Amino acid sequence: MKTFDYARAESPSDAVRRCGPGAMYLGGGTNLVDLMRLGVARPDHLVDVSRLPLDAIEEAGDRLRVGAAVRNSDLAADPLVRSRYPMLARAVLSGASGQVRNMATVAGNLLQRTRCPYFQDVSRPCNKREPGSGCPAIEGDHTNLAILGTSHACVATHPSDMAVALAALGAEVHVTGPGGDRIVPIPGLHRLPGDAPERDTVLEPGDLITAVELPAPPPGASLYRKVRERASFAFALVSIAAVLDVRDGVVAGCRIALGGVAHAPWRAERAEQVLIGGPATGEAFLTAAEAELEQARPLPRNAFKLPLARNLIVRTLEELAS
Repeated sequence: MKTFDYARAESPSDAVRRCGPGAMYLGGGTNLVDLMRLGVARPDHLVDVSRLPLDAIEEAGDRLRVGAAVRNSDLAADPLVRSRYPMLARAVLSGASGQVRNMATVAGNLLQRTRCPYFQDVSRPCNKREPGSGCPAIEGDHTNLAILGTSHACVATHPSDMAVALAALGAEVHVTGPGGDRIVPIPGLHRLPGDAPERDTVLEPGDLITAVELPAPPPGASLYRKVRERASFAFALVSIAAVLDVRDGVVAGCRIALGGVAHAPWRAERAEQVLIGGPATGEAFLTAAEAELEQARPLPRNAFKLPLARNLIVRTLEELAS
């Protein structure tokens, strides 16, 4: 591991002031420290933000504000989250292990880097580590990688379960940085790879997430479901966060987000448009799933994700409709 300087921030403004060129923020460290050990992340300075007063979960009218330093375990166990946003609690509990959730923070969960094997292997080229070096996953091991929103430069997937639920809920991220304070929506925080896969998000250097704000719970039933290779501590092959509001057999509202299929949490807007105002039937759910997946561009060894995603969408919506 490369040597680095360490400083503990006293406030969000102090953290931003300290996070100059070559610096990175340290929260729970469950992803960053691993990448430093592998030689993928090589910061000159670490700015510790883990003890900033950003660990509260508070009601704000009909909304809920979650501090960036809230631990994943605390988020999933919070009574307000469990009662008002059960899909989010379930998504958080689907990620990692209990020990990791006890350390990982909300902001760190959103900002975790991809688990693509080529990104983590510094002996191999990777456009996310070294722009312009190539993407060996396209011709190599891409079994667990993206089928939607890919580019010639990258086919990696975003690993967060929590971010998928937040995308379906339409959450907002509060950010402070050298340019001041602003709010970034989800979807909108994470980028598709395009020609710059090294940029996972729209955040600028020195930007610090201070909170995530959840809107009022949407009407209808919600569910998070994750398909993975083993029962625990595995990233999603495909996951879904869905909210379905059915009235008199008609879909009055629908929100769907997919995980494990793209470089960012994937909001299934085409499927939503097909469903709203139509019948809440299995046939309609299948039509909506196929409309969404028409834009998929699978590679030879991950084409199985197409029927997997289609079936997961249909089954989840049928369960919610019932």
